[in-house]
Amino acid sequence: MTTPTYDVLIVGGGVSGTALLYELARYTDLKAVGLVEKYDHVAIVNSHGRNNSQTIHCGDIETNYTLEKAKVTKRTAGMVINFATKLTPVQRDKVVYKYPKMVLGVGDSEVDFLRNRFTKFSELFPNMRLLERDDIAELEPKLVEGRRPEEPIVAMGSTDEYTAVNYTTLSEAFVEEGRKAADEKGMAFDVHLSTAVKSIRQEGDLFKVETPNKGTLTARYVVVSAGGHSLLFAHQMGYGLDKSCLPMAGSFYFTPKVLNGKVYTVQNENLPFAAVHGDPDVLVEDKTRFGPTALMLPLLERYNGKTFTEFLKVLRLDKNVVKALWDLLKVRDIRNYIFKNFMFEVPWLRERLFLKDVQKIVPSLTVKDVSFAKGFGGVRPQLIDKDKQKLVMGEAKINPGTGIVFNMTPSPGGTSCLGNAEKDMYLAQQFLGFNIDTEAFERDMLTGEVPLMDLERPEASSLM
Repeated sequence: MTTPTYDVLIVGGGVSGTALLYELARYTDLKAVGLVEKYDHVAIVNSHGRNNSQTIHCGDIETNYTLEKAKVTKRTAGMVINFATKLTPVQRDKVVYKYPKMVLGVGDSEVDFLRNRFTKFSELFPNMRLLERDDIAELEPKLVEGRRPEEPIVAMGSTDEYTAVNYTTLSEAFVEEGRKAADEKGMAFDVHLSTAVKSIRQEGDLFKVETPNKGTLTARYVVVSAGGHSLLFAHQMGYGLDKSCLPMAGSFYFTPKVLNGKVYTVQNENLPFAAVHGDPDVLVEDKTRFGPTALMLPLLERYNGKTFTEFLKVLRLDKNVVKALWDLLKVRDIRNYIFKNFMFEVPWLRERLFLKDVQKIVPSLTVKDVSFAKGFGGVRPQLIDKDKQKLVMGEAKINPGTGIVFNMTPSPGGTSCLGNAEKDMYLAQQFLGFNIDTEAFERDMLTGEVPLMDLERPEASSLM
């Protein structure tokens, strides 16, 4: 069967790529869209539930989020919930889950911090409550059991919201619902699984995407959403050479079920990494999963040793990268954190070290309760701006304005999937000139959310 010249071709079948595929099929009048994924199923690398915390990040209990960032994150999180809750109940219950959630403050400084934060954030999150010791004991008794009565604690959180998501089943739903929408319009809609991309090149107004098994796929516009590999493809085409990639791996630990919901801890403002939290696991019953740790790992995919050589290519090690890393190591908190997280990978020792972290949440846990979650934990592509010699925090997009965009989406990339796809949809529109059904989009996606203002839509010439 002859493949068409795609209006938009997406490289990468994780939750970000499939979200864009859905939006293009559902809300545009394009004639042909396609997606290429090297594995035999969508969303089985970083989007798989084993490899992330399965959290819908809203910005309420993530204490490293500013109020402005929380507003944006709340909007994109709402889009995921709006999509999922419009599915059939059977579909919905495989995608999103309701658990209580809170962020716990321990000690005078953290307690004061959370009380002040609640005052600032409660208007944005009207369902959020300030939880005193007795409230905490009612919702999460293990947080109080075994804790010294004189130790100050407080929390803030909510009890009746969708807080967890299986990003693999969400991605499957994007593909299924996108195909339905495309069929209704007569739009060509192709998902090429088990299809690796060897190279991408531009010939005139078209892009040629070389694959070993499907030949050359042709497209007018290309979006690459392939984690750290996005930067690899960008470098191959001469874009983003001022960026380097430092993969950060996260590991997890299991305990018996000691929590009813998600319990986060206060973020250390000196650390650009997630603080330890405890979560129900939607894939493993009757367990609580704690983590993540953070470890620099020379692989673009956690359990794929073949990606070592690809890591070397995207690292592009030079004096600017060394300077950025040295500046990190000069910060005592970061230096100690990195050393401790190396120790978290040492068998026997790691459970004993990690126990101290989880006892901040559940004091009564013992080392016998803690087991390393083998096979769990993914890799996030942490970018380094070589010119500024600094880490690039959050999502990054390389858009040279030539008809191709490269996305790198560290946490909370999963939560932001539909919001990032929205931006990419408008970027593609600016380049190709198709129509978007904004009324349907806002009705479906933004119920109860804030519309994206024109000034927030990325310009086609932007390069981040």
